[in-house]
Amino acid sequence: MQRAFSTFPDGLPGVGLLILRATVGVSFLFQGAFYLVDWHDLGLLSLALGLLMVASGTFLLIGYLTPIASVLAGLFCVGSGLAWLPASSLELLGDKLTAALAMVIAIGLICLGPGAFSLDARLFGRREITIPSP
Repeated sequence: MQRAFSTFPDGLPGVGLLILRATVGVSFLFQGAFYLVDWHDLGLLSLALGLLMVASGTFLLIGYLTPIASVLAGLFCVGSGLAWLPASSLELLGDKLTAALAMVIAIGLICLGPGAFSLDARLFGRREITIPSP
């Protein structure tokens, strides 16, 4: 008996990964946009932070370079939870519990990948890994 595991799961697992990616992606898009609202008054750090948050949120939302975008999202969550990052006009990740939950989702996306409903699946193709029984 052989087991087959897809590197880009579809069906309900793929929908679940899509929901996780969309949840973190949209929240990071909004958080990055709030950093960029007053872009004239921002320092270089806040401007770079806002742009990176928008980029990682967009990449998570469409499922492009998901592991890299998830690592960035996790780092932002750690920085936000420990108050290392400058405050924006609206802090979606200002609460430590919210930042911790977003970090856990980002770690899950790092481990599981983007799923079948992503740009990564279209670009890099779906492959099956067949593990022979012992």
